[in-house]
Amino acid sequence: MADDQNRQLPASERKIRKAREEGQVARSRDLAHLVVVGAGGALLVVLMPHLGQRLSAVLRSGLSFDARLLSHEGAMLDRLAELGWVWLQMLAVLGVLAVGLALAGSVAAGGWNFTFKPLAPNFGKLNPISGLGQIVSGRRLADLGKACLLALVVGVIGAAYVWLRLPVFRDALGMPLLPAITHTADTLVSGLMLLVIALAVSAAIDVPLQRFMLMRQLRMSHQEAKQEHKENEGNPEVKGRIRQRMREMSRKRMLAAVPTADLVVMNPTHYAVALKYEDGQMAAPRVVAKGTDLLAFKIRDIAREHKVPVLQAPPLARALYAHTEVDQEVPQRLFTAVAQVLAYVYRLRNALAGRGPMPPDLGAIEVPADMDPLYAAAAEPT
Repeated sequence: MADDQNRQLPASERKIRKAREEGQVARSRDLAHLVVVGAGGALLVVLMPHLGQRLSAVLRSGLSFDARLLSHEGAMLDRLAELGWVWLQMLAVLGVLAVGLALAGSVAAGGWNFTFKPLAPNFGKLNPISGLGQIVSGRRLADLGKACLLALVVGVIGAAYVWLRLPVFRDALGMPLLPAITHTADTLVSGLMLLVIALAVSAAIDVPLQRFMLMRQLRMSHQEAKQEHKENEGNPEVKGRIRQRMREMSRKRMLAAVPTADLVVMNPTHYAVALKYEDGQMAAPRVVAKGTDLLAFKIRDIAREHKVPVLQAPPLARALYAHTEVDQEVPQRLFTAVAQVLAYVYRLRNALAGRGPMPPDLGAIEVPADMDPLYAAAAEPT
């Protein structure tokens, strides 16, 4: 009871979907009964002329005797087998139709739901104490009471109809066989319509009732809702570890690209940005790595280890770090400054290879003041 009181929140779509996968679907037996009786009665009405003729032929053949049958020792067994096979065929057709209608009625209530999970072994169901609790549960008692009430109503309607139509059934005794069958069938169809109306009223009540009872059973507590939200959104600790792992992988890929850079621009103590430019393949120089503090020193050490030039250009390093991302081309407003350092690097490489004179020392590299975060922060009003 305490657990039911804690379950005040409506079931989520995830819990409803999970319950459906486990076979918990709102099924209405009354709707299935209505489909079987109503559609079965309609089929009988449609097939009644053919069935009446077939039944009349079977009865006429079964009640016909002649001297050969009476004199032949095994003739009666042969006739009985023949008639039995005919009856079996007729009942098989009706049985297949009844099974199909029963399945259609079940699907009409809760939709098609194919799963093997309810067939999985569950030894907890063998516990007589828990089984007794399920038998005497409120839902079971409500279903039992509703079934008893429906059986009583249908029984009363059927008994009253037969009692009131008893003279009509008695009239069939004085009719020939085929008219008697047709007369009795018409009378039964009228009674069947009353049963269909009673079942329709019951199904109209039972379908929303079963839905309501299932939703009541699937209600959630606040703790269950929190746990489901955590599972949907992901555990914060797990998400944090995933983000950390992704950052580490991105850092490794970035450091692996430093040896392929053309130069590294540094602020001596805080920033390092590695640039790469391939003529004819890139529209502008591209940042392949960047970092601050310890990561900046790591980029510098890898660059020196692989003989990648490292230039001290603090304003440019700060501007590149603030306004570019890894694998992104440098902004157009920094093209002039980047072109100066690239030209210096190319002349320096040619000089070291003996293909030209040593370039003069690289002067101060100027960048737009608003691109340098140091000057931009100093210019902000206090």
